[in-house]
Amino acid sequence: MRQHLNSTDPLGNLPHRVVIVRSLPGLGDLLCLVPALRALRVAFPHARITLMGLPWAVQFVQRFCHYVDDWLEFPGYPGIPEVPLCPQQTVSFLSHMQQQPFDLALQMHGNGSYINAFAVLLGAHQTAGFYPAGHYCPDAERFLPYPEHEPEVWRHLRLLELLDIPLQGEQLEFPLLESDWQALAGISSVQSLQPGGYVCIHPGASVSDRRWSLHHFAAVADAIAADGFPVVLTGTAAEAELTTAVANQMRYPVIDLAGQTSLGAIAALLKQARLLICNDTGVSHLADALQVNSVVIFSNSDPHRWAPLDRQRHRVVVGQPTPASVLVEARDLLREVVYA
Repeated sequence: MRQHLNSTDPLGNLPHRVVIVRSLPGLGDLLCLVPALRALRVAFPHARITLMGLPWAVQFVQRFCHYVDDWLEFPGYPGIPEVPLCPQQTVSFLSHMQQQPFDLALQMHGNGSYINAFAVLLGAHQTAGFYPAGHYCPDAERFLPYPEHEPEVWRHLRLLELLDIPLQGEQLEFPLLESDWQALAGISSVQSLQPGGYVCIHPGASVSDRRWSLHHFAAVADAIAADGFPVVLTGTAAEAELTTAVANQMRYPVIDLAGQTSLGAIAALLKQARLLICNDTGVSHLADALQVNSVVIFSNSDPHRWAPLDRQRHRVVVGQPTPASVLVEARDLLREVVYA
């Protein structure tokens, strides 16, 4: 019979200190974790919950402080490419963790082929997570064969089900702060935009082979503009070259905000948009969390794993679609949506 993480567990009480290991670089990687964080907070309302991840995750923890209390920087470990390996630093970090062990460590980084050893070496009183099916399982009661055929959100929720932690829904979240609206208001080129009256187009993606043709994005943007909707191009500073290329191929004027928006400001911008058209990248998950309709183009990634779960609000187009096929979905959503 499985040992549960509740008042009857070997500790004799609920865990007071919990650490979640997820050292991944993408915004979507952490937004897809939010339903699991919500369930953990409800199950362990008085626990100190720590996210161990990359430096940028500090911002995530600050925004989601109602679910996560602390951030720890992942020190690196063999086989984990996101952080350069410094063996002495990793050994020192693990030694420090073992001196004041967490009550519960949750390995939510991936299938566990490399990270499980790190998670176990943290020395928590209980460790749970995933392992590759058919490979070594650290603890049959608390480790789940990696559910690689599930959507990303549900991979984490399946682990919580194993641990008898009640789920609190599958929806994403992204809290908007007053400072986000202030940051958006400080951008002069958006002053003319009316809530619910414009369309955002995001031509970038962290991996180049997940980017749809810039020429196609320009054609779609022109068609949307011809329909009477102002078009806003979004992207990071590193993606400014992409948005400039799209703007240069357009016949209609466009607002190019690449590199001008913080994460909070782009979230505020999206919240008032009529529609987002984008590649499979972090901004797609942001639109999902904000309940903003979107058309997401999956050029070279798995829509079953990464697409928003609500396929009515978020339309998925796979492969190398024509601008016409993307416009069919976009115009359908534009007809349906009335900004509220």
